[in-house]
Amino acid sequence: MSIESRSTTASGIDSRQPPTRVILEHASPWGRWFARAGWIVAGVAVLSAVASAGAFSRYFQRDSRVVETYHSLSKTAAGKVAVVSVTGAILGGDGFVRAQLDQVEEDDSVKAIVLRVDSPGGTVSGSDEIHHRLAKLVEKRDLPVVVSMGGIAASGGYYVSMANRGADDVIFAEPATLTGSIGVIIPHFDISQALRKYDIRDDSIASGPLKEMLSLTKDRTPELAEKERKLLQELVDDMFRRFKEIVKAGRPKLDDDAVDSVATGQVFTARQALEAGLVDRIGFLEEAIDRAVELAGLSPETARAVKYSKPKGLLDEVLGGASATSRVDLAAIAELTTPRGWYLCSWLPALVQSE
Repeated sequence: MSIESRSTTASGIDSRQPPTRVILEHASPWGRWFARAGWIVAGVAVLSAVASAGAFSRYFQRDSRVVETYHSLSKTAAGKVAVVSVTGAILGGDGFVRAQLDQVEEDDSVKAIVLRVDSPGGTVSGSDEIHHRLAKLVEKRDLPVVVSMGGIAASGGYYVSMANRGADDVIFAEPATLTGSIGVIIPHFDISQALRKYDIRDDSIASGPLKEMLSLTKDRTPELAEKERKLLQELVDDMFRRFKEIVKAGRPKLDDDAVDSVATGQVFTARQALEAGLVDRIGFLEEAIDRAVELAGLSPETARAVKYSKPKGLLDEVLGGASATSRVDLAAIAELTTPRGWYLCSWLPALVQSE
């Protein structure tokens, strides 16, 4: 039915409005049923998603600081062998290595750790902190640890490799690995005599003469230089004793004489290290993973080896990953001016730190 309304304007001309139509429809019972069915399906989907999240939570990323990716063995197995990487100069224990260990600690599906070490070492405190955190984690979770040494696992790199609770047949070195370098160094350079030639004198104000130990530019009397050297040697000797204690704990088959014979600062090839008892086998990462699977009571069908990497930002994508290879680290440069002991296979603390 159409209703037309007519009105007259002030000039007497009729104004017609468009017709208004009213259409009445009866709601179909099928429409109500489909609407309810839609809500039911949506509810079931939500419940299914929640159930799936719980069932497959072991496959989800837990820590935004690390990215977990598949490495080898079964892609669908629940039990994990985590490959934790220690690469480049070790400057502290709160970096990417710490993030990897935190990821492992929160992931109950990790049944064993393969510690992949490719490092010349680093600071005494940084090496000791990584060793401590790793040893504490494997003790808490009762996890077997297998070490896989890359190109170099020397000094502090060997130090962190000792966090294996003294287990047997767990340290693998590749055929071309360099390891050992068990010792401590406090780098020091004296350029005070060179500055004299340019009439430059260090006139720093200190609370006492020993406050300026290891200063590059301070001109010392022979008596003060001898006293400083004696004190620094005591520091090195004390840190060296701890290093040898860590080696004895990680390699219980080596007696005191055997440890003393290899703790000379010497670097060993894989074959020499095997003969000296510093490593157990010569083999690659895959063989270390197989050993970890065995110690965890798993099999290649029930184990999934995973590795961790740093998340990439926009800058990394733009530069094509070039910034992820190496970088000049300002913190490392600052280390040069700090009186600090190093477990490092180098005559100079590293300025370039691997990512």
